[in-house]
Amino acid sequence: MTDSTLTTTTAPAERPAPPPRTDSKLKTYARLGKLDVYDYYLGTFIALSAVLLPAGTLTGRTAVLFGVFLVGQIFLLMAMTAFDDVTGFRDGSDITNYGPDHPLRNVQRKPLVAGTLTVSEALRFAWASAVLAALLFGVTAFLAPHRPAWTAIGLVVLWVVTLQYSYGVKLSYHGFQEIYLVALGFALVILPYGMVTGRATGFLLVQAVLFGFGPLMFGVYSNTNDVDGDRSVGRPTVAALVSERGNARFIGALSLGEFLTIATASAVGIAPWWFVLLMLPASLLRLRQYLLGFRSGDIMRARRTGFAVHRLGVVLMIAGNLLAATG
Repeated sequence: MTDSTLTTTTAPAERPAPPPRTDSKLKTYARLGKLDVYDYYLGTFIALSAVLLPAGTLTGRTAVLFGVFLVGQIFLLMAMTAFDDVTGFRDGSDITNYGPDHPLRNVQRKPLVAGTLTVSEALRFAWASAVLAALLFGVTAFLAPHRPAWTAIGLVVLWVVTLQYSYGVKLSYHGFQEIYLVALGFALVILPYGMVTGRATGFLLVQAVLFGFGPLMFGVYSNTNDVDGDRSVGRPTVAALVSERGNARFIGALSLGEFLTIATASAVGIAPWWFVLLMLPASLLRLRQYLLGFRSGDIMRARRTGFAVHRLGVVLMIAGNLLAATG
């Protein structure tokens, strides 16, 4: 029986009021857009470092291009995460993953679950961010000194597919989550570089793949922690589809694959011979991440370590680009 069918002699039941907001609306929207997770935005700086030397290579116009692309991708990824929160709230997976049985997850990071935003507010924010991203990508293309067809197509595909991650066709609900995370990171490195130089070097392609591994390698640990909620709504992450041992082997294979990508690139000359040595601190920290997660059983600490690996890897790749340019 719904409230509208109750007789006048029965007081209608009221939904409990949401908790009072203790933060500003702006801060709440920043949480919805996950602005504190800046790791996706760092790919622009890898591409920038690849054209920084020799001196004079970077012009005022191309510097503005990098800046506009960076802001555009921030708006696009805020749209993606907002849509993801709407879907996770509607299907109940976020309520499961951020409920009282998971005290290590900060519910304030999910404003819909915390009751500090409504679904309508979240959707308006997501669509506004998506529109701004499209406009800024258009400005980026206009500023580009080179316009190979693959960059123009890449910008359109990046915008369209990112919005479909967990909304619309819901790619992440059809088994594409892990592939998508690598592809997203790859695109965020290679597209601005291609628009500035008109080409893509083998060394930068390797770095773009490695950058994509960053979000993947903290994403798979998040999926390991969220396995119950994902299974309950049929979201087919690898962690939800296989056994605990199978998931551990999968993540171990990814960790090894990342190192072999670096080592092979150095061995065959795609990257400088010293690149594998330069990246060794990040590779060792990746090993520690795996041991924390699957030897010590501390998945959330392993997830946090994944952010450290990614950030360290970005710093080392930037250093590698500068060294390669001066060598």
